[in-house]
Amino acid sequence: MRRKMRRFKQLLSEQSVREILCKATNGTLSLVNSDMEPYGVPISYVYDGDKCIYFHSAVNGHKMECIAANSRCSFCVVGQDLIIPDEFTSYFRSVIVKGKIHVVTAHDEIMKGLLLLCEKYSPGVAPDAEISKCIGHVSVLRLDIEDMTGKEAIELVKKHPTTDQ
Repeated sequence: MRRKMRRFKQLLSEQSVREILCKATNGTLSLVNSDMEPYGVPISYVYDGDKCIYFHSAVNGHKMECIAANSRCSFCVVGQDLIIPDEFTSYFRSVIVKGKIHVVTAHDEIMKGLLLLCEKYSPGVAPDAEISKCIGHVSVLRLDIEDMTGKEAIELVKKHPTTDQ
């Protein structure tokens, strides 16, 4: 169930949310392990521009154990965080995505995820050699987006009251 944002005036438009997801380079993936203990991990990602986010991961580890135990997750991206000391605040823009995360098993989709990641983080560099080198010991994860919400500092809203409302 989606909760209504208490500070709804700070809600970003879907277009602004998508822009942040496309431009930012990392976020925090929040999972829960089999003991219901929270686990948050900073991670690079790529947004497909539509309904999912791809990550790459080691084949084994705590993150993979958490995903096996519970596919529900949250992913937070901070697109801007400008500290304003004189105002005791920051001018932030952020996005929270909720959904389910899965280990991709189909070869075509594994390649899609890896190629999207390569395009984002190494634009203009041929990815074939790097993908060939890692394909045997890398997992591709896909977060299927069920909900995404963006928020910005009220000070930013006041600077452009006719946009993102």
